[in-house]
Amino acid sequence: MTAEDPCPYPSYEETADGEMPVPARGDSATGIERRVFEALETVEDPEMPISIVDLGLIYGVSVTDAVATVDLTLTYSGCPARDLLCETIEARVERLDSIETCSIQLVWNPPWSIDMVSENGKSELESFGVSVQ
Repeated sequence: MTAEDPCPYPSYEETADGEMPVPARGDSATGIERRVFEALETVEDPEMPISIVDLGLIYGVSVTDAVATVDLTLTYSGCPARDLLCETIEARVERLDSIETCSIQLVWNPPWSIDMVSENGKSELESFGVSVQ
C-alpha cells in the first residue's frame, strides 16, 4: 500500500456487458490453477455445509513461482470465521505438490451478495434450511 495506491485490494476490470467477473469458479482454469480450485472446492464455510467456491467467496486464483494467490471475500467484513477460513484455505492449497505458499488477499469489492452463490450452492443452502429466494 502506497500513497499513490491507498487500497491494498486488487481492482477488477468490467466485462463487455458491464458486469464484474466475479465470483471465480475455475471453469476455465487449467493445470495447477485448476488444482487450486479443486482444493478450494473441498473447503466448506464453517457456518454452513457449502463449498466456498459454490458460496461465491473466491474472486480469483493465480499461481506464480509456486505461490498461489487466492482472492477471497467474506459474506460480511466482521465474519467471525475469517481466521479459521483463511487457515483452512492455506493448509489445503499448500498440500498441492506444485505449491509452496498460499497467499490470501481479502477483497471487499464488489461486495458479496446471495446472487454470487452457484445454483448448486443455492440448492445446498435450501437443503440446510436457508432461503435464497
